[in-house]
Amino acid sequence: MGAHVSKQLERRKAISTEKKTLCDLKGTCGEAYPGSEYHPPDRKNWMANLNPEKLRINQIVWPGTHDSATNKIGIAMISRPFAQCQSMSIYKQLSTGARVLDIRVQEDRRVCHGILTTYSVDVVINDVKKFLSETQSEIIILEIRTEFGHEDPPDFDKFLEEQLGEYLIHQDGHVFGKTVAELLPKRVICVWKPRKSPQPKHGSPLWSSGYLKDNWIDTDLPSTKFDNNIKHLSEQQPVSSRKYFYRVENTVTPQADNPVLCVKPVTGRIHGYARLFITQCFAKGCADRLQILSTDFIDQDFVDACVGVTQARVEGKA
Repeated sequence: MGAHVSKQLERRKAISTEKKTLCDLKGTCGEAYPGSEYHPPDRKNWMANLNPEKLRINQIVWPGTHDSATNKIGIAMISRPFAQCQSMSIYKQLSTGARVLDIRVQEDRRVCHGILTTYSVDVVINDVKKFLSETQSEIIILEIRTEFGHEDPPDFDKFLEEQLGEYLIHQDGHVFGKTVAELLPKRVICVWKPRKSPQPKHGSPLWSSGYLKDNWIDTDLPSTKFDNNIKHLSEQQPVSSRKYFYRVENTVTPQADNPVLCVKPVTGRIHGYARLFITQCFAKGCADRLQILSTDFIDQDFVDACVGVTQARVEGKA
């Protein structure tokens, strides 16, 4: 018992130290970077506002959400706080400016996070289609994967193609160098990541897992996650020569051996440091590698932080 208490005290001290590290870094370096003062006049249509004729896919810093469809997961006030990573619906996230969605499904096509489940993936698809019907130039990256420990939903690739066919941008490495306008009216890059079913092939309506990469660091220590995100990002190729999307998750996650298991207070340790992360990317010379930045509990400032860099790239300032 004494050893367990001692370990928890050490963890609390480490968390406190790492939170202070980020706070001190922010105080020393500030949060100014090319585009940091830009605020899109209409977040629902921010790509349209940046001129689709000029905006290339590989210039975009895509604001994304982590475990996107967890706003109603589990049971409210009981199991939900342990698995909820977003408070907004998919439609609301997209209207706020999110453009990358992270959806996990199980065999019956219900969205899940670990052992907890929520609504059918149909709710996600309907929200996506509603948003697309209300906008004209917004491109979405829709990642759908079979959750760890679950089986692939039967014929799920056919289901996605039937539901989103008219909007799907087919798998093709040339997409990265194209402008948004060149891809329209197609609007969705759908990355399907099954566990056992065959991966989508080149030219198919869906994209295979190799086109959306990341380095997931499973920790609740904010400075550790922050530094590792910088390290792994710096090891990538610049976006101008890359034929895949690379995601950085501005999140930390609850750990089983820690008393704090609810998502929101844990991820709050790093949530407010997205702008600091972008600032450090410029300071360390890896801002040209930044592409997808995802978060728990997305908000307008997070969207603005990403869109600002995109705007600076279009204007040739970053």
